[in-house]
Amino acid sequence: MADSLAENVAAEVRARRAVLRLTQHDLAQLAGVSERFVRFVEQGKPSIQLDSLIAVLDTLGLELNVTTRASQAARARAGAGSAEGATS
Repeated sequence: MADSLAENVAAEVRARRAVLRLTQHDLAQLAGVSERFVRFVEQGKPSIQLDSLIAVLDTLGLELNVTTRASQAARARAGAGSAEGATS
């Protein structure tokens, strides 16, 4: 799951940078991060600093949204509740 998030962020950053006609070097300078960091983001490296990622996204006019969805833990718990109700 984390890998797909990293890959989605990478694709969005690459696409937006291309639309804005920025090089990785340009983006790094504008966002105040290293060019290496920009490469890591665009490669979908799953372990990066959130504050630096937010700076890159902000520079590109992008934002990271967190929404509520059914988690694996919630589904497992609901399944356990259903099983208990069936045996009562």
